[in-house]
Amino acid sequence: MKVLVVGGGGREHTLVWKISQSPLVGRIFCAPGNAGTEQLAENLSISAEDVEGLLRFAKENTVDLCVVGPEAPLVAGIVDEFEKEGVKVFGPKRDAAILEGSKAFTKQVMARYGVPTSDFKTFDDPREAAAYLRDVGVPIVVKADGLAAGKGVYVCRTLEDAERAVDEIMVQRRFGASGDRAVLEGFLAGEEASFIVFTDGKNILPMASSQDHKPVYDNDEGPNTGGMGAYSPAPVVTDDVYEKIMDRIMEPVIDGMRREGREFRGVLYAGLMIIDGEPYVLEFNVRFGDPETQPLLVRMKGDMVPVLLGCMDTLDGVSIEWDDRWSVCVVMASGGYPGKYEKGKEIFGLDEIDDPDVVVFHAGTKRVDGKVVTSGGRVLGVTALGEDFSEAQSKAYSAVERIRWDGVHYRTDIGDKAKRWLDI
Repeated sequence: MKVLVVGGGGREHTLVWKISQSPLVGRIFCAPGNAGTEQLAENLSISAEDVEGLLRFAKENTVDLCVVGPEAPLVAGIVDEFEKEGVKVFGPKRDAAILEGSKAFTKQVMARYGVPTSDFKTFDDPREAAAYLRDVGVPIVVKADGLAAGKGVYVCRTLEDAERAVDEIMVQRRFGASGDRAVLEGFLAGEEASFIVFTDGKNILPMASSQDHKPVYDNDEGPNTGGMGAYSPAPVVTDDVYEKIMDRIMEPVIDGMRREGREFRGVLYAGLMIIDGEPYVLEFNVRFGDPETQPLLVRMKGDMVPVLLGCMDTLDGVSIEWDDRWSVCVVMASGGYPGKYEKGKEIFGLDEIDDPDVVVFHAGTKRVDGKVVTSGGRVLGVTALGEDFSEAQSKAYSAVERIRWDGVHYRTDIGDKAKRWLDI
């Protein structure tokens, strides 16, 4: 098989890494890729959002399967366009990808099907939104309705912060058209978890649990990012919580989308808040999480390609076996991220990582004159396996300390929330 992976981040390097292990696959392309994917695939100078260019390449090179990493091309309808031309593509169609493309739509779906989430109200007038804020008070969460690369969510604990969030989203248009509407929702206090499933629109095949770390600084301080690290499994997702997530969230949403004529095929990601053993939905994503994909796929045993193909046909009879070991991924970022940061910093120490249980997944990197340099905010996802949580965390940070560049930043507490569950 020839496989085209769309995207150039850490998630896509991880997908390329896992797909390359399949005996069904002979050649992999990655568009646009990074300095990590080029070791396993042929990088293409095609943007992940250039649907026309990607489709043209796929047809001219008889690609057998396209795997879409980022949300933007999915929301734009890349699956619809590829399927029209008879090219197999993994991911939801445009009318199903709206689960990530519009937070207001998703809140309405959850309300219709009784999915546990926070109260909410949607606004297209910033003055009305500001008046509502003054009426209900804080804490409150303010979200841009559309895509914002994981940065359009403001957790506001003062009225001033909330009013500033509305202004940035709806008046300053920090996220462009994604700020045409804003969703204001109740603040939920608990412990976050990520729950990701494969689905063919009817059958559901869950992945292992994981936990992301969104804020840029230790102790969950600072602005939200695309994710500063993750680990798997997440002890907060107990067997009881797992059953509630499947029964009250994943099954109702996937069944509901099918009944509404928006059959969802691909990967559905639920960002959750667990409060006293009860799961509530913070958001849905319609693709693999980043950085959750890194600790998840290093634990996934066997060939992933039949699972991807099953989502386009049927997952009946398809199963996944998971490594019993723990995994921890630490994101190494450019200084200043998620704000302004410099690019082009040479990365040192990559050749010093020789532990077979450690994989360094590239995100914002490129090769210039034979050197690997930074080219994005999130640069590397250093991922390690261990017999227990402490070993996985120790191996990940030991590798992180050997990699360096000017201005590097990373959190030092990825996975610490697991310790209270494990009596560490």
